[in-house]
Amino acid sequence: MAIVRLSGPHAETIAEAVAGKLPAVRTARLALFRDESGEPFDQGLILRFQAPASYTGENLVEFHCHGGAVPRQALVQRCVSLGARVAEPGEFSLRAFLNGRLDLAQAEAVADLIDADSGSAARAAMRSLQGDFSGRVAKLMAGLVDLRVLLEAAIDFPEEELDVLREYQVRERLQQALADVASVRESARLGRVLRDGIQVVLVGPPNVGKSSLLNRLAGETLAIVTDIPGTTRDTVRCELVLDGVPVHVTDTAGLRESSDPVERIGMERTRSAARGADVLLVMTEAGASAPRQNPEGLPPEALQIQVESKADLLPAEAASPPAGVLRVSAHTGHGLDALRQAILNAAGWREGAGEGLFLARQRHLDALDTACRHLATALEFEGPTVDLVAEELRLAHRSLEAVGGRMSADALLGEIFSRFCIGK
Repeated sequence: MAIVRLSGPHAETIAEAVAGKLPAVRTARLALFRDESGEPFDQGLILRFQAPASYTGENLVEFHCHGGAVPRQALVQRCVSLGARVAEPGEFSLRAFLNGRLDLAQAEAVADLIDADSGSAARAAMRSLQGDFSGRVAKLMAGLVDLRVLLEAAIDFPEEELDVLREYQVRERLQQALADVASVRESARLGRVLRDGIQVVLVGPPNVGKSSLLNRLAGETLAIVTDIPGTTRDTVRCELVLDGVPVHVTDTAGLRESSDPVERIGMERTRSAARGADVLLVMTEAGASAPRQNPEGLPPEALQIQVESKADLLPAEAASPPAGVLRVSAHTGHGLDALRQAILNAAGWREGAGEGLFLARQRHLDALDTACRHLATALEFEGPTVDLVAEELRLAHRSLEAVGGRMSADALLGEIFSRFCIGK
């Protein structure tokens, strides 16, 4: 089964030329789909939706045809010959946004639902599509509007000579607004983790067990493991799901001094992968005589988890690992549950955080961060500075508007919807 959608002012005219008389609105009818000579080339269902009560807010017709390439292409070509054109990526959702059927956060959730890497991410995307995220932002904006109205009135009628900031408890209300925005921002941060996943990179010298650990976490042999130092020359990746969160694990070439040009290229790729990591697993061998030290060239700002590997080779009387160091064995699985939890903790993920969560993107976090900064600045003002507080509130309100797309530039819209798949 395949679905071909027509949207726009001529959708019904084109559909009638293909399938004959259209059914009543929101009613399915079995129909023959005919070519320009009147010969049927397929049979399927046809549905009709009238503006504005359709996905795009325009007249919309759906053909449900057989899913093979030949009948599907024949139907598309027939519609094009009658004046339709093939939609751009994301154009249906873009039209829904422009016609007020979805706000921008909801439209983005359509793509997030399609691309979800886990059941938790799909459920969170569905909550965003249903308006949970937009509703929370709208509530924040309504609170700021109330404050703005109060302050703008004080500016317009200065003869009242009131200390507005004190008289109307503006400071207390600003503090509450900042706390509310910060709460939504934290939910959005976790939503971004759920959407984008956690980028984990294994780093350390050769032969400390990085590839063995990757294979154990993946549950299959993805990386070659030998006793020869420098076996791994390129990055090897696997995908996990921990507590509903996608986790992207990358094994890398061991870092050491080497004159081998191929190995040196591999080490440069290690450093490049480390620069894009959310969490670095910095590995050494348990019981090694050399003092622990971080490999050179790692980004100092990256979150690190210190890991001692090959715990199964230690004698039973071996001392415990230093504080803050996890000891694991890829051979027996010892310590892997603690390692998985440490990865989630390092990314700020709390157990059960996915319940009731909505998905978010970096631009949402940027908008919420900006709103928080403006509210924090407003709280710094003292005395008769109502106009300055009002301006910071206006800027905070403007930042929140960007989440739903009210202030979005055409270039931003083009960038967002170009990433959708065809037909959405």
